[in-house]
Amino acid sequence: MLVIAWNVWWSFTWLYHQKLKDLAEEGASRLELYSTYLQGVLEKYENFPELLANDRVLAQQLMTPATPEKVDFLNRYLEKINRISHASDIYLMDDRGLTIAASNWQEQSPFIGQNFGYRPYFHQAMQGRPGRYFALGTTSSVRGYYFAYPVRQQDRILGALVLKINIDSVEENWGHADQTFLVTDSDGVIFLSTNKDWRFQTLTPLADELRQRIVASRRYPNVALQPLEVIKTENSDAGKIVRIKSGSQHQVKEFLLQTHAMEQAGWKVHILTDTWRVERFVFLVFVALNAFLALSVLVVLLIKQRRQRVVDLKRFEDQARRVLEVANEQLETRVTERTQELTEANTLLRKEIEDRKRVEQALRNTRSELVHTAKMAALGQMSAGINHELNQPLAAIRSYSDNGRQFLAKGRLTEAMWNLEQISELTDRMAQIGVQLKQFSRKTSGQLNRVPLHGVIDGALEILNPVVRKTDAWIKVVIDPEDLDLRANYVLLQQVLVNLVSNALHAVEGAPRQEINIRGYRHQGTVILSVADSGPGIAPDHLPHIFEPFFTTKQAGKGLGLGLTITERILHEMNGTIRVAATESGAKFECIFEET
Repeated sequence: MLVIAWNVWWSFTWLYHQKLKDLAEEGASRLELYSTYLQGVLEKYENFPELLANDRVLAQQLMTPATPEKVDFLNRYLEKINRISHASDIYLMDDRGLTIAASNWQEQSPFIGQNFGYRPYFHQAMQGRPGRYFALGTTSSVRGYYFAYPVRQQDRILGALVLKINIDSVEENWGHADQTFLVTDSDGVIFLSTNKDWRFQTLTPLADELRQRIVASRRYPNVALQPLEVIKTENSDAGKIVRIKSGSQHQVKEFLLQTHAMEQAGWKVHILTDTWRVERFVFLVFVALNAFLALSVLVVLLIKQRRQRVVDLKRFEDQARRVLEVANEQLETRVTERTQELTEANTLLRKEIEDRKRVEQALRNTRSELVHTAKMAALGQMSAGINHELNQPLAAIRSYSDNGRQFLAKGRLTEAMWNLEQISELTDRMAQIGVQLKQFSRKTSGQLNRVPLHGVIDGALEILNPVVRKTDAWIKVVIDPEDLDLRANYVLLQQVLVNLVSNALHAVEGAPRQEINIRGYRHQGTVILSVADSGPGIAPDHLPHIFEPFFTTKQAGKGLGLGLTITERILHEMNGTIRVAATESGAKFECIFEET
């Protein structure tokens, strides 16, 4: 009996440790998952303060005396950025640590006028390094993680821009019934925890010197920083086992403690998994084993009582038949209910598909209206030149008509006939201008056809002729072969050319050599239409943004920054692409179409 008892004890001990290892593997996976998630939350905002601190507006405001108008402008500016970035707060500090502008300027307790020079992130920023720090807000009493970056004017540090994020959502997303997650700072203080009672406590008692330093930094104001009541700690193959007394009833629970270090932030992420599941499993196995032994005894008794067995077997068969009937009825009911749910889900899915189709159609209509509006805007910008092109022939027609009338009165029919021919040529010229403008301004269905590239370029240059004649620009067109065509929409492709050539005309304005080259050719199964200018070119830091809506380097009133955005959209709808090609000087845009 002792041998059997020892074997049973050893088996259950081995089973307990095996399940504890399984629990450790599950905890390690969750620990890695949440550590990665927390790292991702921090990296989302890591480079944002540096981007804001390099804004010249902030440096100029710090270099000049503060006025109510400047402070109001900075407050609204930071408030707008804070709203877009979904941060908690953004504020600007001078070189003394005084907050001169903040995004929460309209709240009950704004940061403006507060001096946070004692914060470590401010000292790090003033040393020219990015600052990072987690603390309770002394003004708002809200937990937050702070990113700071120095605001410079050349080599001089004028102050610091600070961005605060709220990471309370991390706790909300980490909730789990059997597991408690903790995050401790470099001093061992728990500042994030799915157990609210453990927040701002420590895993181990703090030394007096360390406690005084934390109090002096005002990192956790009005917090006692008491250690958790750890009753016992022991090591096992699966990890560290700790027993902690917590809760209003001071219950002692046993946890498997696992830790992952976040080196960059200086934090440690801990997971404490309740071991009751392991104990329950071992207990259930124990119960099952006893049940198996009891069943064995029962089988022996049934063998001895053969007569009773027949009766019992019949009774069991009847019970099994009834259970099967009940199960069959339940299965049919569940199948009916599930079928009804699937039918309703299918109906809902069809409705969502129809709604999406309507939204997509509305989006296509909106894009078409935006393209048409851009064409009208281009015509509006060229209206002065077009007006000049029409007024000149009108004035000449009037002069020729007056001369012709006088010649007719004098009987000089030859001279009168010559004046009438001039009038006819001028009216043909005016009609041609009208035809080009009408064709350019009309809406198009977007249907794609084979269009001659030469005709598209000639039409675009005819529209831009009033603008070109006011400049010293020289436009060169090279098409190889001359009859090159491609699959596109005539009106939309003409608008693409008007946009690109208009931008080129603006680029070469004032340049010593004003030259624009338009070239069309085939290359490796594609048709490429390029527009290159001899202007100053595109700055490298502007290249990633040139196709973004409302991005423009032109002076106010000379463009909305939509030309290249619409051009890219039009080319996409015509199965084409646009890119900025490398060139020795100026800028070069290439429109690429697959040859079909």
